[in-house]
Amino acid sequence: DPCQNGGHWTGVGCACPRNVEGTLCQFGASTINITAELGLSVMMLAHVTNRNFSEDMEDTSSTAYRSFVDEFSRMMDRIYHNISGYRGTQVLTLTRGSVVVNYKVLLHQPAGDTSFGHRARELLEAANTTAQPQNCSRSAGRCRVTHCWSGLGSPDWCFSSPELCRKYTPANFSQYYYPYRVQSSLLCVTNCTLNIPGSINCNSG
Repeated sequence: DPCQNGGHWTGVGCACPRNVEGTLCQFGASTINITAELGLSVMMLAHVTNRNFSEDMEDTSSTAYRSFVDEFSRMMDRIYHNISGYRGTQVLTLTRGSVVVNYKVLLHQPAGDTSFGHRARELLEAANTTAQPQNCSRSAGRCRVTHCWSGLGSPDWCFSSPELCRKYTPANFSQYYYPYRVQSSLLCVTNCTLNIPGSINCNSG
């Protein structure tokens, strides 16, 4: 079987998994649109500055990960409970710095509303105007959190992390993708993706 990256031979050619391309499934797709994957939600990033990231937080089944996510979710519920259509948060990744929480806010879509721009601004305003610091838990002490949403003059670290794309990109190529926002769409792109700032001509590889 000459097929790579999870492809399988059909007898006449390779059938490639989603977001993998090439006659032998040897390439990752140049652009992966994850807007639909995110559903009715607004992507947010929180920078928890008084908590230190530990290696076991990378393991979603670990006690450290579950404990932190549970704390974080309860805190976000308190912050966003007055936002129209709010129905919870979903943590996507935890990364260093001190702890960077990549998460999405789940929303009910009001009738006739096709844009989340205004809702995202409401969420950001609610998060950043909430009195800081807050009590996160009995053991956490004081919790200081900075939020941002891409496209609102956010700091450099907001949405620059490739971690957001790793869940949606082919495993062998995930390290090369990073998020890029185009109007109302969120794409996972690489340095080889055409027509984005800083792209290069990678030809066929």
